[in-house]
Amino acid sequence: MSVSLSALKVPALRYRFSSETLLKLLFLLAALALMLIGLALPLYTMLLKSLQNGAGDFIGLANYRHYFSTPALANSIFNSFYIAILTMVLVVSLAFMCAYGITRTCMPGKRFFRVLTLLPILAPSLLPAISLVYIFGNQGYLKELLGGASIYGPIGIVIGMCFWIFPHALMILVTALSNSDARLYEAAKAMKTSAFRTFMTVTLPGVRYGLMSCSFVVFTLAITDFGVPKVIGGQYNLLATDIYKQVVGQQNFQMGAVVSVILLLPAVFTFIADRWVQRRQTSQLSARAVPYQPEPSRVRDWTFALLCYAVAGFILLIIGTAVYASLIQFWPYNLSFTLQHYRFDGLGGNGWESWFNSLKMAGGVALIGTLVIFTNAWLVEKSKEFPVLRQSVHLFSILPMAVPGMVLGLAYIFFFNHPSNPLNFLYGTLAILILNTLIHFYTVCHLTSMTALKQLDPEFESVGASLKVPFWRTYTRVTLPVSLPAVLDISVYLFVNAMTTVSAVVFLYGPDTRLASVSVLHLDEAGYFASAAAMAVLILLTSMAVKVMHAGVTFLLLRKAQSWRQR
Repeated sequence: MSVSLSALKVPALRYRFSSETLLKLLFLLAALALMLIGLALPLYTMLLKSLQNGAGDFIGLANYRHYFSTPALANSIFNSFYIAILTMVLVVSLAFMCAYGITRTCMPGKRFFRVLTLLPILAPSLLPAISLVYIFGNQGYLKELLGGASIYGPIGIVIGMCFWIFPHALMILVTALSNSDARLYEAAKAMKTSAFRTFMTVTLPGVRYGLMSCSFVVFTLAITDFGVPKVIGGQYNLLATDIYKQVVGQQNFQMGAVVSVILLLPAVFTFIADRWVQRRQTSQLSARAVPYQPEPSRVRDWTFALLCYAVAGFILLIIGTAVYASLIQFWPYNLSFTLQHYRFDGLGGNGWESWFNSLKMAGGVALIGTLVIFTNAWLVEKSKEFPVLRQSVHLFSILPMAVPGMVLGLAYIFFFNHPSNPLNFLYGTLAILILNTLIHFYTVCHLTSMTALKQLDPEFESVGASLKVPFWRTYTRVTLPVSLPAVLDISVYLFVNAMTTVSAVVFLYGPDTRLASVSVLHLDEAGYFASAAAMAVLILLTSMAVKVMHAGVTFLLLRKAQSWRQR
């Protein structure tokens, strides 16, 4: 009798197992389809467009030959590399000194400085460019400091990019310098090694991979940024602004595709080099390591404190100037305070409607993106079936980091705006803006999810399977609650970046879906500089409010959902 009962149970178990496997397969195929539609196919379409003429006929490399034979266009390559390398040297050097002060000294005010350095991330890259015009422009209140040089060109671009990129570099280098073994420094001190020699033989070798990774990140951000050079670049052409001029200014989509492919190449090579460096990086802390604790030194501590305070002062100067410019009547002739620039009445930027569009788009990206990205990462990390498919999804998930926003936005035009594409109805809607932004910032969130999931014991899934619990129940009742800190961080990361991005969405908005960051650009182009500053400040304040709300919600949720972590 027992044999017959077991025989009856086996088919039911096989059926349930196969149904769960089929469901995982469908989820993985959906994740792969998302990456193909959101990334691979648009880029492929853009590559084909660069090999065609205006009529759509294949002409090979003729467009590329025309590009390199036109000095005004080809010079943009040299200009872009020059700006990116100069920005990389300045930002990495300054960020390393500030990170060293935070991690290796007892300078006062570390926490306050760290908070201030987050402000540039919460603002669109257009904000520092607008502020620099008020500070060093023709009517700027500190224009004498430039000694007659013009802010409209390489000087303004580099300063604006340094402001915007500095926080990204600082976070990487603070992490790199935090992982140090105090025993190495104690050994150097016991051997009476000089401070300089200890720095060269212990500190620098320990962070060399962090420095290299930071350099690649800064270079990529600098060579692909669009906001700063668009506002303050003047006649100094860069690859990112050339794409905008070719597409919007001249309606030359084929040449825009050519410039996009050229801009894509250094970003891809830098991404590959960064991944190679990260793979070669070894752990700096062993199980026996002793955390490094800096000893007080009055001269050293205050030297680095003054340096960090100077950087913080510059950040406050840039943001304060934008706020001040948005609150005065007419610079520099009528300095009385007013709120009329926040009304945006009768201006070309769609005003408050664009701000509400940004809120809807950012909210959609945060909600949909967090669920999709974390679920896909869970399928890649925790599933055991379909290894080839899971690796394909993981590969496509890390590729968006190598694609500049301008390139992705133009690729979406070629792919989604094609009449024969069944997804053509998405073009000009809020849905395509959400999809574009989700793909653009996918990689960082995917890697964050993978890191959080790797910290979970695989026994959770094994125990759930042994208890005949469906995988989706284990996912919703165990994996998500335990990983809640990472999930909340991903959501706020997506929201803030969706509010501030401009390069990826500048080609994709419709009459009813113009975003606040795009309105800043159009208000600046129309000559409404104070209103442009007001919209940029509005984006900054929105991002700050969301960060504060995120901190409060995180505290309340984690105190309840993560109470098991407390003794």
